[in-house]
Amino acid sequence: MSAPRIAIIDYGRGNLRSVQKGFSKVGYDAIVTRDARVIGNATHVVLPGVGAFADCMANLEGYGLIGPIQQVVASGRPFLGICVGMQLLFTEGAEFGIHKGLDVIPGRVVAFPAGMTEGNTRLKVPHMGWNRLHVTRQSPLFRHIGEGEWCYFVHSYHAVPDDLSVVAATSQYGVLFAASVWKDNVVATQFHPEKSDTAGLSMLRAFAEWEV
Repeated sequence: MSAPRIAIIDYGRGNLRSVQKGFSKVGYDAIVTRDARVIGNATHVVLPGVGAFADCMANLEGYGLIGPIQQVVASGRPFLGICVGMQLLFTEGAEFGIHKGLDVIPGRVVAFPAGMTEGNTRLKVPHMGWNRLHVTRQSPLFRHIGEGEWCYFVHSYHAVPDDLSVVAATSQYGVLFAASVWKDNVVATQFHPEKSDTAGLSMLRAFAEWEV
């Protein structure tokens, strides 16, 4: 396999440099870009994200990046969504109203229910911190990890796929939710692999190695 050309989409949202450094730590170069030509020539594409669903979609549209993303997905090249970058892949998000997503994966992004508890502890939203993964499908991201790895989450909303068979891992925070999904050449994580220590870096390495 020749060295992958990894493009991290820069639309003004997300931990871009952290993701880039994560790939560097596992021996792969990645370029942060909003140039449609660079994205179109990449072998692997990453959509990170931090912030509100509608704002992120507006930025993608404003920078003319929705078409390039759709082209990468349609081409069959490996595509990774991270955090809000995972949520944007769904049909719509319900954050501050209903907003259209990229509709790569049918489903909705919804808020955690109010008043969640575990035991006698009232849970805070956003969900911020380390939680275990329960692997439900052997996603290409999970080649180098086992069951029960700890990963780092920061989110107030979570994705609910129409087809639950796309869920690759779940986690528990008041409710059981989709922590990772996999559909064809698209993988995504609600957690931040670039912040998830050895397990997360192993996932970035597995993504870079993935040949669809």
